[in-house]
Amino acid sequence: MGWFDGVIGRFAGRANEATAEQRPDVPAPPTSAEILAAVQSVEDRVSGRVGPAVSSRVHRITVRIAEMVPRLDRMGVASLEAHTVVQSATSYLPEAVDTYLRLPRDFADRRVVANGKTSLMLLCDQLDLLAATLGKISDAVSRSDANALIAHGEFLASKFQTSSLALGSDTAGVPPQPGHEPGRLEAP
Repeated sequence: MGWFDGVIGRFAGRANEATAEQRPDVPAPPTSAEILAAVQSVEDRVSGRVGPAVSSRVHRITVRIAEMVPRLDRMGVASLEAHTVVQSATSYLPEAVDTYLRLPRDFADRRVVANGKTSLMLLCDQLDLLAATLGKISDAVSRSDANALIAHGEFLASKFQTSSLALGSDTAGVPPQPGHEPGRLEAP
C-alpha cells in the first residue's frame, strides 16, 4: 500500500486494518517468577564451577535483584531503572557468566586477553559494574519510598496539627481529657 492509498484508506476507515497488519508481535515482559528463575539459574550454573571471586559476586547480584523484583511496579512500567533490573536478570548477568563458563578454566583464569586482564578479571569487573548499578537503582527506589513516607507524615502532621505524629514533636500533642492522668490507660 502506497502513501496515497494509506491516506485514502484512513478516510475510508481502513487505517486500523493497515496498522494492525504492520504491528510486530511484542513479547510480554517477564513475570516476577521468570525474573527470579533467571537469576537462580545463573547461580545454579556457577555452583561448583567457579571460584569464590565469581560466585560471591553473582550471589550479591542475585540477592539484590530478588530484593528489587517486588518493587519493580513502583519504578514504573517504562522506566529505565525497571528495564535495567529486568535486563540484568534476564540478559546482562546470564550472558556475562555464560560467556565466561564457555572458556576453559585455565585459559579464563590465567591468560591475559585484554588491557592486561584475564577473562576472570574482566568478568569480575563486569559483575562489579552490574552490582553497583543495581545498588544505585535500589537506593533510588528506597529514597523515593522514604520521600513518600516523609510526605505522608507531613500531610498527617498538617491534618492533625496537635497529634504526636507531627514531625519533631517531643510531646504527645494530644491534650489530656478531663479526669485522665497522662500515661494511664482507662477502660472506656
